[in-house]
Amino acid sequence: MKKPAMVIGAGAVALLVVAVALVLRPGTGPVAAQQSSPLAAVAAGPAVARLGNQQVTPQELQALLATVPPATREQLRGNREALERWLRTRLAEKAVLEQADAQGWAQRPDVVRQTRAATEQIVFRDYLRSVSEVPSDYPSAAELQQAYDAGKAEWQTPALYRVSQIFLAVNDPQNLEAVRKQAMELSKKAQAAPGDFAALASQYSQDRLTAERGGDTGLQPLQQLVPQVRGAVARLKVGGVSEPLQSGAGFHVIKLTEQQPARTATLDELRDQLTQALRAQRQEQIAQAYLDGMLDTATLSIDGAELNKVMETKL
Repeated sequence: MKKPAMVIGAGAVALLVVAVALVLRPGTGPVAAQQSSPLAAVAAGPAVARLGNQQVTPQELQALLATVPPATREQLRGNREALERWLRTRLAEKAVLEQADAQGWAQRPDVVRQTRAATEQIVFRDYLRSVSEVPSDYPSAAELQQAYDAGKAEWQTPALYRVSQIFLAVNDPQNLEAVRKQAMELSKKAQAAPGDFAALASQYSQDRLTAERGGDTGLQPLQQLVPQVRGAVARLKVGGVSEPLQSGAGFHVIKLTEQQPARTATLDELRDQLTQALRAQRQEQIAQAYLDGMLDTATLSIDGAELNKVMETKL
């Protein structure tokens, strides 16, 4: 729990940050592949960012954003810190490439071999993808239903809990008992009048993000709650308020406002995800069949003696 005032563990947030970092990692997208000469002169016109002779153009940034899913793209639009971090790193990378190019690094034999191998793989994957296209009408409704029925045991969604909290931080160990006492008083008030919980959270909770929503932390599986809170939430009935619960960051007074039991996700909920998985699987099958067909077009021979010599050679 990186933000101590949150009932929800920071795991989900951390995963988002990692995903953003991976998406925005310089040199991994098609823009980097198109950057054939880092010494190219800075073009006239607007640039999102500049560093000496290097720049990141609006077109380059737009090309990057076009490679990520729409939902992620919308999240990135509001994540200025991650975008600016990528810009700084991308400019530093271009500066290093400029130095390497000035020293003729791209002509080094080992670099030439790696470049040729990388180019072959790019051409291979792209061409293979073009000859293994999946028909636009696949999967059919019947095929989708069959796949859903076959994997029905896997479509379980966990029980979900909507929890509200009043959080009081313990920033100084000497204040522990004073904060505990305040948490106990707030717990008693909320237990006596559960309907006032939102007002109490708005007034007293030190987790301002949830306090602005009356303490509401949203629907989530039990495992996304901090460990000290899980047991109490599992025991509460809807509308019930807990005693003060102590975590490493402070005290939480919890109210369970909604619970949804574990259930099997419907086909409609899984339709897009299942369709994409089936199309990806079918494309792999078509591609493998194409490769197998290539092997059948001519006589294949393997020289066992020469193969053994290579395998026995110490590298």
